[in-house]
Amino acid sequence: MNHHSYFATRDSRRVECAITGTGGFGRSFLAQARRVPGLSCRIAVDVDAAIAARVLASVGINPAEIAECSDAASARVAWDQGKAIAAADLAHVADLPFEVLLEATGNPEAGARHALIAIIADRHVVMVTKETDSVIGPILARLATERGRVVTPVDGDQPSLLIGLVTWAQVVGLSVVSAGKSSEYDFVFDPAQGTITSNGRSIAAPDFSDWLAAGDRSWAQVAAARARLASALPQRAVPDLCEMTVVANALGMMPDRADLHAPIARIPEIADLMALNADGGLLRGRGQLDVFHCLRLPDEPSFAGGVYVTVRCEDGDTWDMLRDKGHVVARNGRTAMLGLPRHLLGLEAATSVFEAALLGRSSGGLNPQPVIDLTAHADRDLKAGTILHAQGHHHSIADVSGRMTPAMVLSDDAPIPYYLAAGRRLLSDVPAGSAILCGDVELDEASALLSLRRLQDRVMLQADLVDRLARRA
Repeated sequence: MNHHSYFATRDSRRVECAITGTGGFGRSFLAQARRVPGLSCRIAVDVDAAIAARVLASVGINPAEIAECSDAASARVAWDQGKAIAAADLAHVADLPFEVLLEATGNPEAGARHALIAIIADRHVVMVTKETDSVIGPILARLATERGRVVTPVDGDQPSLLIGLVTWAQVVGLSVVSAGKSSEYDFVFDPAQGTITSNGRSIAAPDFSDWLAAGDRSWAQVAAARARLASALPQRAVPDLCEMTVVANALGMMPDRADLHAPIARIPEIADLMALNADGGLLRGRGQLDVFHCLRLPDEPSFAGGVYVTVRCEDGDTWDMLRDKGHVVARNGRTAMLGLPRHLLGLEAATSVFEAALLGRSSGGLNPQPVIDLTAHADRDLKAGTILHAQGHHHSIADVSGRMTPAMVLSDDAPIPYYLAAGRRLLSDVPAGSAILCGDVELDEASALLSLRRLQDRVMLQADLVDRLARRA
């Protein structure tokens, strides 16, 4: 596809964009937007206008040309003067003439509020905040569609890139077996030191050399042995499951297990591991979502948190030829892996902005549905009164992991969506190994996230249940 042709109308007009959240993703977008023909982003919102102003200055905007605005009137004056605008509340700039909001706070509640403000103001929304998307993505997409606007995931992060790769494979007639991504941090094995390093942490694993190559052992045996030898390192990450939840709701795909297989694997092994049990792989069904931890030696390339599909090798001669050209084909020749080893955060987000503004299209699902919920699971005994703080770069809750479970209408007996629980207080003790239920958590009735989720349940989940019951009658 020729992107100049696809986005040809950007040559005749400029797309104005605003951003909420100026952290790592947001700053990279602001920096790159200054280099993208046909794109402008001079409105930045953060919890403190001074933070937004500093980030705008850090990407090369003259501080004298940045206005810190505390209300809509001052924002309008600054806009008319051609200045960049830093604000602490999206409501202060919502009436300015931008077309697209890029929501990048990473805060599920803020993401819900900002998306709703933008949709009501007839703006498109590029949703970087997957935490919000995992709870209410389908209803946001529907509300936007009803107003002739788009809510889309963002190119530059894995959900949009994986949706693109899966749908490309389907369009060209490939039979998709599985789809997924590599985790954010590689597992780097140093044979000389006998150590594995991941995300800046090293552990001793002198026996790992014995399992660096699979040999003639089964892939299930290899995956289990590697997981055991690296057990001191985290092997499940809530953000990975969150991103796969967004993909599940966009494409109707499912996980093979609620916490994913998440094998530690070298890139040439993905075609073998992410294959059906009948073909020697880990998966029980086709069209499954999963994640792998990229295993490599210190001098080997990374998959860079990229995305992949595994596909059936329907014509042996063709895939023999492609194997000779360096493509990753399973050792039994039945499955191949096709990958996109990158996600460049804000550097490539412009394509999603242009798709929304110029074409009125989402880079996500055509009609997202609530198929999967990312739900909260207690990893240790949790006492009533505990505040479920979501902290750190990955916005995870201490001692609470995620599970990808079938989407359910919120009720006291239903597992609570992970990011609906974030920041809330436990009303009940929850024993280790149990799902945290909605009735276990003190919900905030003023929450935009909760209100939109209840709307999603009424409009989409309950309606779907009625349809399924009617078909059975």
